[in-house]
Amino acid sequence: MSLDQLRRSSEGTWESLSRIAVKGAEYNSRERQPHPKCLEGTRVDLLDYIYRLLDDRKKGQLIWLHGTAGVGKSAVAFTVAERMRSLKVTEQTNVEKRLAGTFFFSRKHTERCTTAYFFATLAYQLACNFPSVREDLNRAIRENPALLDPNKSLRDQMEGLFLKPLRRLQIRLRECPPSVFVVDALDECVSETEVADLISLLAEALREPDLPVVHILLTSRSEEHIREAIQEKEACAPVRERPVKTSVTGVVAVISLDGADVDRDICIFLEYSFRKLRVRCPGLLQPSRNKLARLVSRAGRRFIVASTMMKFIDDGYHDPCDRLQLMLEFTSELLPGTEVYKLYDCILVTCSDPARAYLLLSIVATLADPLSISQISELLGPGEGKDVKTVLVQLRSMMDIPTDSSLPVNIFHSSVRDYVLDPSNCNLPEVQHIRYPHSLLARSCLHLMMQAIPRSTALLDALLQLKTHSRAMKPHDPQSLKQALSFIVEPPTPLTVLIALQWLRGGHKSDLLSWLETLDGCAWLETQGGKDWLQNRWRKDWFQTQGKTFWPKAHSVRDWLLTQGRKGSLTEAWPSWLGTQSGRDWLQTQSGQDWLQTQWGQDWLRTQWGQDWLQTRWGQDWLQTRRGQDLLHTQHRQDSLQTLNGEGWLKTESGREWLRDESGREWLQTQSGRDWLQTQDGKDWLQTQSRQDLLPTQSRRQWLQTQGGREWLKMQLGQDWLQTQGGRNWLKTQSGREWLQTQSGQEWLHTPQGQAWQSTAAASVWVTMEEFSRTLEAISEYTIIPELLLLAAFQAIQQFRSLPDFLMFPAFLALRHQDPSSAVLQCHFPSEIEIFHAMMAFEGFAHEAQERSRSTSDALNYACQNWAFHLSRSHNPWDNTLNHLFKSFWSRHLLCWLERQWCLKGLRSCLAILFEAQKFALAEVQSLVKEHRQ
Repeated sequence: MSLDQLRRSSEGTWESLSRIAVKGAEYNSRERQPHPKCLEGTRVDLLDYIYRLLDDRKKGQLIWLHGTAGVGKSAVAFTVAERMRSLKVTEQTNVEKRLAGTFFFSRKHTERCTTAYFFATLAYQLACNFPSVREDLNRAIRENPALLDPNKSLRDQMEGLFLKPLRRLQIRLRECPPSVFVVDALDECVSETEVADLISLLAEALREPDLPVVHILLTSRSEEHIREAIQEKEACAPVRERPVKTSVTGVVAVISLDGADVDRDICIFLEYSFRKLRVRCPGLLQPSRNKLARLVSRAGRRFIVASTMMKFIDDGYHDPCDRLQLMLEFTSELLPGTEVYKLYDCILVTCSDPARAYLLLSIVATLADPLSISQISELLGPGEGKDVKTVLVQLRSMMDIPTDSSLPVNIFHSSVRDYVLDPSNCNLPEVQHIRYPHSLLARSCLHLMMQAIPRSTALLDALLQLKTHSRAMKPHDPQSLKQALSFIVEPPTPLTVLIALQWLRGGHKSDLLSWLETLDGCAWLETQGGKDWLQNRWRKDWFQTQGKTFWPKAHSVRDWLLTQGRKGSLTEAWPSWLGTQSGRDWLQTQSGQDWLQTQWGQDWLRTQWGQDWLQTRWGQDWLQTRRGQDLLHTQHRQDSLQTLNGEGWLKTESGREWLRDESGREWLQTQSGRDWLQTQDGKDWLQTQSRQDLLPTQSRRQWLQTQGGREWLKMQLGQDWLQTQGGRNWLKTQSGREWLQTQSGQEWLHTPQGQAWQSTAAASVWVTMEEFSRTLEAISEYTIIPELLLLAAFQAIQQFRSLPDFLMFPAFLALRHQDPSSAVLQCHFPSEIEIFHAMMAFEGFAHEAQERSRSTSDALNYACQNWAFHLSRSHNPWDNTLNHLFKSFWSRHLLCWLERQWCLKGLRSCLAILFEAQKFALAEVQSLVKEHRQ
């Protein structure tokens, strides 16, 4: 299969998109529980207004709902998304809903604090809601697999993953109510530039005349960079700050929540919360109207304040009456209308050690990805990690602490993060000298890695040993490797790839001929290179040795030799081999007798070799069989079957009986047989109970390429057959892959059976090739500062980079992080082929390294992935302890980290982290180089 065919193949495209899509960004994701939601009876006017905007069928709009922290933007976004999800596009469908996609940004999660996965996530949800656009998405990804790369241009991703499938829906949705996308918490995206670009692109998309009418609801804080991006749109009027009023011009509608009178809604929320609390605490009296009014007023029109107060009162560990009284006393003065920090001060005061509570709260809020309490303790170490659970449970009103200790803890609201990232936000004197959380986490990450990862130079040693064999074969351009190995149908492993490249480059060794018995070897024999090899006259030696036993097993090779266009290869090596004892023995087998029924077999019987064979005892015995007797009538019968009388005879019992024997099945693969299968009689015959057993492998493969065969694949028996080993093998062939690109093939891929097949070995080939290609791109783009080559970690990267392609790809496979390397191919490697033994040794090292990496804790995994992130955000200048730890780690432990991280996350992940580290630590790096030289 050529590179273009590999890219066009639908194998892996939907599976890849599914992996890239951020499930936690969906509005109802379990990762976001408990979901904020507008309580029934609250926000009535606001929601009605938004729903009226979303029902407008004239033109698509970008609706920006903004306000300061805690006014309930996410609750509105969730409620709108849930409402749109409940509405059908048409009354005739149960699948397609008005909610086309959602993306809820969050700084707490690395995949949700960037736009890198935005359009892939929306595209995945769009295709789940509208299955008819899946093929357009598959095609876009096949044509440009880099669309799934998070570093790809945002505009290119929008065009390929968002606009193309939407354009296909224009006619389909012309008379339908508009579809809706909901994007929450834009301000949680860490890059202001990305946010501005995203707003610009979305507004631009809504102006396209070829799209159906869609609306996009955006929510965010009233950040200046977002306001400027909205106002920069040519058709957008200036933002007006009147509560729940909008400016609507062009494609943008703006809604401000700041200043809105929500006291009534907050009162409803508090009454509802106290009713729920009384169910668990029957002795609790409903607060008086005066107390409720005081709590409402103290909330300062911020739902997050009201919600936090209720969590504090109902924490499950204290008397709610006492907590209510505390809250009324603590909030004797009106909380500021633009922040909730005073309330957080009040909660910290109730903790046994406010300073310790503030420190751990800042740690939880600062983590790049959430961790469980036990993982936080391990990460911080014996000193700072003590009593983490005891302290955090006192902060239940500010963070979610699951009952399952293995689940991560999370802050309830982003305002908590704002509160702890700047100590001046807290008015408690005890916290003014608390260490900066990023600096503490950076120290903890470095210390844990230096303790938990054994120092070793094994990675560099293994790469250097492999490099000694770099001149064993002529190197090729690594970028062409995918095309060279496009015949692969099984998950590639280091040794199978090395053997394949040995064959491709002419280094054929007799001891490695067993590779031809593999599926990859058979697939190679079907390529032009394989055909040329088979046509070479001296290859008859192979037919007389390994080919004798290999021939009956290798269906793809036998099929290749039996199909039209291979006759040339039979005119030389094959006929002469049939005259040998090995060839005569093979003719007695089932495969040999099947071949004698073909045109090439009959042609051979007319040659001198064939006539001689017919005079032998074996030939005479064969002529007495039914097969031999049928040969004498085959041509007459085929000619008669092309007449109307012949077709009538096929309807009879004798005709149907003949179709079940070998001669009938052979006839079905002729042109006249295939034509008959297209007739109504042929289709009726195919409906018989045993039709899938009547066609031999080769006949079925040819027939499945016809219209009748493709129609049969749509039926239940055809679907069942695809789940058999024969069906799965057929999907690996050229005709199978061509079928997968048809409409019926695409529909099958979206069935549960098709989805299951895409997770099989054959479907993983495309993913492996694409990952290797992206790794090559990352290596070529990464520049190693010359001074850094003194460090062993960068020497290892350089050694890998300098490997020729025939060693780089096998080494990549040995170290790849998705799956352990499969078992070594059972071949005997001659002692003089040292390169294979070197690769076996490297694969052994890689396997041990992977095992060590997989056995480590989640806390260590976090440290290895995020040490550079926390260092880049640490307080400058670094304190002496952090500076010492970094220097020691960088000079002595970086190679150990590289080996472990390479096995777990891949080389691209390592290069991204090192790039970040080089950026902020260049001065320290130069200092380390000087120390190393001295």
